Amino acid sequence: MALYGCLLYVWLPLLVFLLQAFHGGFAQSYYDDDNNGGYDPNALCSEDPTTFAMVCTCNAGYTNTGSDDNVVCTDSCTIKNGGCGPEAACTHDATTNAVECIRKTGYTNRGSASEVKCTDTGSASEKKRTDTGFASGDIRIVNIPANAKWSQNGVTIAGGHGQGGATNQLNSPIGLFVDDDQTVVIADMMNHCIIQWKSGDTANGQVVAGGNGKGNGLHQLYGPIDVLIDKETDSLIICDNGNQRVVRWSRRSGTTHGEVLIDYIACYGLAMDEQRYLYVSHHGKHEVRRYKFGENIGTLVAGGNGQGAGLNQLNGPTYLFVGQDHSVYVSDYYNARVMKWNKGAKEGIVVAGGQGGGSALTQLSAPYELFVDTVGTLYVADAGNARVMRWTQGAKQGTVVVGGNGVGAGANQIGGPYGLFFDQHGNLYVTDWGNHRVQRFSIE
Repeated sequence: MALYGCLLYVWLPLLVFLLQAFHGGFAQSYYDDDNNGGYDPNALCSEDPTTFAMVCTCNAGYTNTGSDDNVVCTDSCTIKNGGCGPEAACTHDATTNAVECIRKTGYTNRGSASEVKCTDTGSASEKKRTDTGFASGDIRIVNIPANAKWSQNGVTIAGGHGQGGATNQLNSPIGLFVDDDQTVVIADMMNHCIIQWKSGDTANGQVVAGGNGKGNGLHQLYGPIDVLIDKETDSLIICDNGNQRVVRWSRRSGTTHGEVLIDYIACYGLAMDEQRYLYVSHHGKHEVRRYKFGENIGTLVAGGNGQGAGLNQLNGPTYLFVGQDHSVYVSDYYNARVMKWNKGAKEGIVVAGGQGGGSALTQLSAPYELFVDTVGTLYVADAGNARVMRWTQGAKQGTVVVGGNGVGAGANQIGGPYGLFFDQHGNLYVTDWGNHRVQRFSIE
């Protein structure tokens, strides 16, 4: 039901967005002179369609050391070595100009491609340069014990005070992301905002993106349905479904607007790997694409062969997860299955469901958010059955992790699990769409 509601956002917002693009193009041609309209030459400036004020964001490889009103773009490598650390050299990608951290001779990267942490690999008299490779896979990946169990009664950590727009309420929450400090960031769909709830504060949330009514201004969102945290830039990446775009909002205090990363896309789910490639499901085109920041076309990684149930097809892809081998897991909504597409593959593999929609342990019904741990065990929000399922590699059927007790508002019930997330400790967070709350199920 919620999915149909999301799809209703497609046509009218697209028309509005096209009008915005036309207006914005006129404004850009008016302001784009030889000195960037008097603004910092390393900034990209455009006119806010609502206030008509000029909004500027720094290009890749530059950091705003001024303010929102007075943007000053400074080479990121000159600011704390671009975040690369003392034993790495900061440089820029030749194509995108994004910051790159290069290990110095005699040191090994013990972090990731996006967060280089170099450690000494040799003695003072004989240094060795050891290339152990970069950590890979989804930025959300965690290690969960094979025999893990969770409390069957959830604890409400956000919302739970009825449907509404007050600071202690949610209105159809869907995607979510949990930060290292257990701050929960939620796509509050029908409040047209991203709201965060800090650990231990279950009384009130804080709007951190949107919240200015539905609309297509850079200060607005329209039916956001997924969100993730890009730690390198300390920003939120948001699927702004109703506006057919992917946007980025800084988490810096005082941020009043976002910037468009990808436009004209019926996005649904988002994922990011350790090399900061962004994966986006294109619900309307039945495909998944991988993007470098700065790209608007991307590379096809799943589907793209029309709507259907073939192994080389998808039918309404929703949420995503990137495996450690850069395979892509996709919730294939209308086919009631989860597909795994290995890197470079021309077709996918059914790893959960695929037996028609239903409630048997071999089936799924309306699969949404999914999660894959370090050993390849798959967790799926099986919304149509009001449960979260676990499927081990090669299994022919899944097991119920939480829920499965019918639709309801009890502590052991979920009125529509759409989003799920595991924190670093293995605790499970589930967005409960029907009860307008987020539940945490503690690992035992």
